[in-house]
Amino acid sequence: MSSTDTGRTTGPAGSGEPDGEDTPASRETRDAREIGEAGAQLSTAPVETAMPGSFGGARTPGARGWIAWTAREITGWARWVWRQLTSMRVALILLFLLSLGAIPGSLIPQSGTDAQKVADFKAAHSVLGPVYDKLGLFHVYSSVWFSAIYILLFVSLIGCIVPRTWQFVGQLRSRPPGAPKRLTRLPAYTTWRTAAEPEQVREIALKVLKQKRFRAHLDKDAVAAEKGYLRETGNLLFHIALIVMLVAFAWGQLFKSEGDKLIVEGDGFSNTLLSYDDFKSGNLFSTDDLTPFSFDLKNFTGTYERTGPNKGTPRTYQAALTYSEGAYGKKRKTLVKVNEPLEIGDTKVYLTAHGYAPTVTVRDGRGKVVFHDAVPLLPLDSNVTSQGAIKVMDGYKNAQGKTEQLGFSAFFVPTFAGAGKGDMFSQFPALDYPVLALSGFHGSLGVDAGLPQNVYQLETSHMKQFKDAKGQIVKARLRPGETMTLPDGAGSITFDKDIKEWANFQVTQQPGSDWALAGAVAAIFGLAGSLFIRRRRVWVRATTGDDGVTVVEMAGLGRSESAKLPEELGDLAALVHEQAPTKPDEDAAPTDADAEPPVPAAEGSKKQ
Repeated sequence: MSSTDTGRTTGPAGSGEPDGEDTPASRETRDAREIGEAGAQLSTAPVETAMPGSFGGARTPGARGWIAWTAREITGWARWVWRQLTSMRVALILLFLLSLGAIPGSLIPQSGTDAQKVADFKAAHSVLGPVYDKLGLFHVYSSVWFSAIYILLFVSLIGCIVPRTWQFVGQLRSRPPGAPKRLTRLPAYTTWRTAAEPEQVREIALKVLKQKRFRAHLDKDAVAAEKGYLRETGNLLFHIALIVMLVAFAWGQLFKSEGDKLIVEGDGFSNTLLSYDDFKSGNLFSTDDLTPFSFDLKNFTGTYERTGPNKGTPRTYQAALTYSEGAYGKKRKTLVKVNEPLEIGDTKVYLTAHGYAPTVTVRDGRGKVVFHDAVPLLPLDSNVTSQGAIKVMDGYKNAQGKTEQLGFSAFFVPTFAGAGKGDMFSQFPALDYPVLALSGFHGSLGVDAGLPQNVYQLETSHMKQFKDAKGQIVKARLRPGETMTLPDGAGSITFDKDIKEWANFQVTQQPGSDWALAGAVAAIFGLAGSLFIRRRRVWVRATTGDDGVTVVEMAGLGRSESAKLPEELGDLAALVHEQAPTKPDEDAAPTDADAEPPVPAAEGSKKQ
């Protein structure tokens, strides 16, 4: 520090200059060292170190020498690798690789979200499919290479933040460094002469700097001050927030669960594994983690635009539920809308789809009801043109008394254009003119084999289609209340007037989402602080000149060159100058007594 500088310097190596000789080269070296000390620890960024050659140095003979040399080599290389891994440059590279590695997860179908699309992709790409499978591109987020990048980034951020945090804490506990011997070498500088005593000037400067929220203290003949610690606080907050986001993301992926359930009006759901139509979960998820609750779908309400360019667009799209928490919770009513889910603990219930479930009644040849239920059909377009299958698996006997199973291929339109007016596609999503088209099969549905089937499709390999006496396929378009009679006394199927609606719900449970949101918000604030807050130091030196007049010097140093630093120094100098104004030159020409003494301006260069 300049306060302990004795004025003795040592000439640079190879310069041929003796110790203690005050030469331009030695003064340049001394000034550079003092400025470096004055600007030390303006940032907690680690100093980049080049890799030396051999860490072990010279190896002594014998086994002991070889062991000691090997240990030094391993330790040295381990420390060097750790320094590289915990450097900010490597952290940014890993962050870039992580974002780059997430691209295949968005473009290539993932087995965790849609196994059927993965199977279709493999079937359509006989060459790329096996390659992608070996590279783990069908399960990117659980692959070895993505996990390795993720873990390395996590370690890198922690290894970088911990030492910087302790260093920053040490800076907060320490005082700003003393003033360099030559303030004129700093990028922002100003000076003037005043009649006030040096001690008085220093007290004035100390008070002004503290009023401007500088951390300031007296250091011999100068006042040292520093401001802008929130810059480094924001920098550390940003990186800590990244760690929080990484932990929250990993926690959510490991313990998440996601399932779908289609519910017809009047039916209910209980949050158990067997109740789901489709269910996916993280690697560490347990069924014990399911939030206990249940709900019933009372009704679904959908209204649509009737005219204009947005014709058919939903205006009202909501499901009325009655739900209860736990096994004996109190019944409550709620409305679930798009982007307005039902929240129970960490679980959210989203409304994702809607369709119709026509109610049909199937009778055998003797008039006995063998099936009566609302059958959900899957929509094919935005106007809810729907198709599906009606399966009668038990209780039916044909005209000969033989037990069979029935299946009906169903095609439903809520708004039919009318016979002879084009194909049977819906013209509007509301129930304006509902029509159900049916064709029947009899035989074996294949469900007794124990193999899983799609409930919306018929397996007709062991079934025969109903045909009339002329050999024509029996099919009909039914309006609500109408009946299609099956040939040869096989029975009938009636399209009842009670047309129900169904809603599909996605039940998600992803812990850590609140932490991820908090980390994202903290990262934004931290990044803003690190970008817009400037860390800088200011020194005010007041000494007695050779003529007995007090000489005031003010200088500033920032982490980087900035046009605002000279401006701020000029404002501080003006405040100090008000209480310690410039002493008039006695040899100068007389001026107006009421004129204000000039305020010294600070510029981004040496100005005296």
